[in-house]
Amino acid sequence: MGIKLDMVGIVVQDMKKSLDFYRVLGLEIPESANIEMHVEVAQDGLRLAFDTVEVAKGVYGSWDEPTGHRIELAFLCDSADALNALYEKLMHHGYVGHREPWDAFWGQRYAIVTDPDGNLISLFA
Repeated sequence: MGIKLDMVGIVVQDMKKSLDFYRVLGLEIPESANIEMHVEVAQDGLRLAFDTVEVAKGVYGSWDEPTGHRIELAFLCDSADALNALYEKLMHHGYVGHREPWDAFWGQRYAIVTDPDGNLISLFA
């Protein structure tokens, strides 16, 4: 019997704020999800889930606000130009850039933005 990574979950302070960020990023999430406590978005065989702090407390028994960055979510863009345009779109919507787009030494175009909950989100092409 093997295992398969099936879902990555993000604990959010404000569901609507978080979902709005990921909508601008390009995920298709219905507006009706804004009031839910748990939301899942299918991504080619992997689910990206969003849970409110209240849900996390219920699942884990408690919730301590994390510090530091222990996991990376990295989104593949179609091209360097598409990455640059997406980064500018996110900045135009008032989101925070952590690192502007650059040509990384490993050969990818790369940028890092911060989601509303302080998670670093990588964009690459």
